[in-house]
Amino acid sequence: MNLRVVVASLVVSLKSFYREKTTMFFTTTFPILLILVFGTIFQDQDKLNFDLCLQDLDQTQTTAEIAKTLSLTGKFNVTKVDPNLDATQYAKTNQVNLVVIIPKDYEKSCIRYLQFGDPTACVTIKFVYDPSSNSVDTKMRILDIIFAKLNQGMSGKPPFAMTEEISILTRKYRFIEFFIPGVIAMAVMTASLFGTVNVNTELRQKGIIRKLSTTPITRSDWVLSNILYQFILAVISTTAMLIVSYAVFDVKLQINAWLPLFIVLDVFTFVGIGLILTRIVKEAQSAAAAANALIFPMMFLSGSFFPLEMMPRFLQTFARALPLYYVNEGLRASMVFHDNAAALNYAAIIGTFAALVFILGIIATKWEECN
Repeated sequence: MNLRVVVASLVVSLKSFYREKTTMFFTTTFPILLILVFGTIFQDQDKLNFDLCLQDLDQTQTTAEIAKTLSLTGKFNVTKVDPNLDATQYAKTNQVNLVVIIPKDYEKSCIRYLQFGDPTACVTIKFVYDPSSNSVDTKMRILDIIFAKLNQGMSGKPPFAMTEEISILTRKYRFIEFFIPGVIAMAVMTASLFGTVNVNTELRQKGIIRKLSTTPITRSDWVLSNILYQFILAVISTTAMLIVSYAVFDVKLQINAWLPLFIVLDVFTFVGIGLILTRIVKEAQSAAAAANALIFPMMFLSGSFFPLEMMPRFLQTFARALPLYYVNEGLRASMVFHDNAAALNYAAIIGTFAALVFILGIIATKWEECN
């Protein structure tokens, strides 16, 4: 192996990267945009509140206190609906997904129940809602909890079984801090796989790789320079994402030796897959389609954007067969949970897979068959 040749090849690749604005965009700018968009949407999720329309048909002091309580929870921005209006029509006209209706004689029924113990003095609070709305179920669950606490407060009788929330983490993490490791893994995967497949297939189609066999550069020099090039891009991309995340969202992630290790394993894994695809895909025009067929299932099913628990069982099983899943979980184990044992386990799994596909990729790369 000739180090001077490797460095020369690497310099050529870096110069090409500088000239390719599209590659620069997807290496640095695109992952940063993802972090900014999703971080802005999901930051401070616990402080998220919803618009809530409330129609009070009783118009008493007791029901006024209910409206006040709903506002004070911090979960709802309460809008009062005229009691003379039809709630269903109001929801359709104003494109409202939920209207809570407090029935007439609510206060009288409440007095009969509390002071006289009348078990028949019950009321029904109606939820007029749009089932097509994504947020309406969340709003109704929150309301169920609030009204249950109101009932307990009025009756003075504690429930038989109470709940207590105990986190397995030493401190509470925000969604953005779970999200960033997944974006890092996804960005490195995308750059490594697309970069290897697109560049190599284009050079193969133009006959450049075949001509390289007549130069001092060897196959191992070429592969090593490709690895170094993709690793440099991965470091640039990761550094940019972390700087933006710390500066904009004030994240608190642990940066340790696991981060560069998982980046290296991520690069080796998808450069290896890219080398195998280069052997299979003969034309540069087909390279993007082949890479997309691998990237998009991993991007959306391996936990980069959405927790696996949100998926059906069979998709969860499929996700755990994807290499990107282990990079995602390894980065989260080290950066979020500070769990070195779990990080080591994920590193061993993805490391074994990376070694396998990389060796197969080197074997598949042959100068003499490139034309």
